[in-house]
Amino acid sequence: MNDLTVIHRPERPIVTPASLGVPALIADAGDQAARRFLEFFTATIRNPNTRMAYYRAVLRFCAWCDHHQLDELAAIEPLHVATYIEGLQHAYAKPSVKQHLAALRMLFDWLVTGGVIATNPAYAVRGPKYVVKRGKTPVLTPDEARALLNSIDTATVVGRRDRALISLMIFTFARIGAVVAMRVEDYYPQGKRWWVRLHEKGGKRHEMPAHHTLEADLDAYLDAAGLRDSGESPLFRSAVWHSGALTTHAMTRIDAYRMIQRRAAAMGMPRRINCHTFRATGITAYMDAGGTLENAQAMAAHESPKTTKLYDRTGDAITLDEVERIII
Repeated sequence: MNDLTVIHRPERPIVTPASLGVPALIADAGDQAARRFLEFFTATIRNPNTRMAYYRAVLRFCAWCDHHQLDELAAIEPLHVATYIEGLQHAYAKPSVKQHLAALRMLFDWLVTGGVIATNPAYAVRGPKYVVKRGKTPVLTPDEARALLNSIDTATVVGRRDRALISLMIFTFARIGAVVAMRVEDYYPQGKRWWVRLHEKGGKRHEMPAHHTLEADLDAYLDAAGLRDSGESPLFRSAVWHSGALTTHAMTRIDAYRMIQRRAAAMGMPRRINCHTFRATGITAYMDAGGTLENAQAMAAHESPKTTKLYDRTGDAITLDEVERIII
């Protein structure tokens, strides 16, 4: 364990299983603590986004302990964790604070079961109360979504790619992470229709038939890009800046977000949108057309209907109608 990196003041590390650094607070507790720390992130957390978020949360807490001269892991008590969480609420939103606390609880649990510390100092600490009944994701009306798709110049392969990507998110309710991870072979014929295969978080493989509009957009993109027989290669590829030519590399979530910002600005979108906007837009349009919550949940690959309901904004118009009854 002599080759472990000791980090005193972490600044937004890039987290991969092979590049994890061990904070001084953990390293000073011995090789067993350092090994257990690395095992927590590499062996128990498979989702890379969760791993990165939890790792940053733990490093921030370790830096806070260092600043307050808490240099022994065994000396950390529930009072210290509670004080840290209380202060965190001044800089972070409640969901982020709850995520930080969850990361600490899970890590300390792992250290307890590994015999590194006797008790979990974060176990009894309560996070901020946070109840959500309506999501904050901005939603487009069907007219706005259609206008955005129609505003994209499909004379270029990049334009066809962008329209197909946005169309896919709208008509499959897919997360952007699943979209950019798609391969060409994940769009395939079954019977008389074409289907899409999405690999959603949690290792779930989700398949559903392609909407006729989505089918047309994907066909146009694949034909323009010459990707029909590319099999396991990325479906949505990044483009060379200014040249308009596609690379062999898959787009990232950041690439997709920047593309959406450019397309929205070009059409004069009056409000800021993001990748999740199209997931919420598709679910709302489906529910508004008489779709059921159960089917929407299945199409969105949600574990709970409560999560799906957060994306449904069909009740907004009813609420507005009722408010307008107040005549003064």
